[in-house]
Amino acid sequence: MKLQKTLLGMACMSALAAGAAQADYPNRDIRVIVPAAAGGGTDAIVRKITNLAEESMPVSMYVENVAGGMTATGLLQLMDARPDGQTIAAITYDSIITIPWKDMLPGFGMDRMRMIARITQEADAITVAEDAPYQSLGDMIAAAKENPGSIRIGIQNMGARTHLTLLQLQDQTGAEFKIVSYDNSAATQKEALLNGEVDAVVTSLGDLAPLIESGQARGLVEFSDTQNEGFPNVPPVTETDTGLDLQMGSFITLVAPARTPDDVIDKLETTYHEAYETDEFQQWLTQIGVTPAWLGSEDVTEWSRDTQQQLFNTMDNLVEKGVLEK
Repeated sequence: MKLQKTLLGMACMSALAAGAAQADYPNRDIRVIVPAAAGGGTDAIVRKITNLAEESMPVSMYVENVAGGMTATGLLQLMDARPDGQTIAAITYDSIITIPWKDMLPGFGMDRMRMIARITQEADAITVAEDAPYQSLGDMIAAAKENPGSIRIGIQNMGARTHLTLLQLQDQTGAEFKIVSYDNSAATQKEALLNGEVDAVVTSLGDLAPLIESGQARGLVEFSDTQNEGFPNVPPVTETDTGLDLQMGSFITLVAPARTPDDVIDKLETTYHEAYETDEFQQWLTQIGVTPAWLGSEDVTEWSRDTQQQLFNTMDNLVEKGVLEK
């Protein structure tokens, strides 16, 4: 009996201590994992909004790049972290789609993390060199049909998002491109486009903004149904004469480890939302050609599950057709 009382007392003390810790949150610096190399689009966006969010926090918030394994390395570190809000991460398409579909982390599912918010969406696009002969997506598709495999298009990793975008384009149009795969970075795609190694690349317009702004490259189409205000001369695919409605791209979502308390999630969501709504952040996104697309914790959780299921079905269908390998 005495032992039971002792154990009960210890449990109550632990619960009270945990409650007090949550009430004081945050009381230590917050680590924000970016599962990609420094210098990329995701890294820049997360650093920008985190710097703004930090202004209303009593502690420092520092971004740490943990690249590798199509975001799997950073995702592992998030899942192994204590669910106390002191470690969070910014994840993208690969963490929600590619990794679970390919079973790259056995046992991993979206129940291993808690969604805080979605910050942005960024459509994939086709960008060509300035002197490319194609003036529209229709021109490129016609050329690819006339000479199958003659147009070289650079993507980021076989089986990753940009590969899926191009495979769907081929499947829906009957065009055949020569697919050239690079590592998971827009930097290698930029270099390949500049030196003529490829005729076009599939990635976001924001990734190639410096080349487009300098006149070294031009966007041909964006796989979206909305005009990108940062690139008014690049049409969304739904406004081309191809009849296509192929919409694909990435996004940035903030997450915490599973079992992170509700009040901690609420605090993080509120803090980041305030940073998101600042004129500074909104204007900066427009300048770099990225679409602001906020969804709070509850909405982004539902959106993520719906998006995952939809793309899993698309990818499974492409496997059945022999277009994609799992």
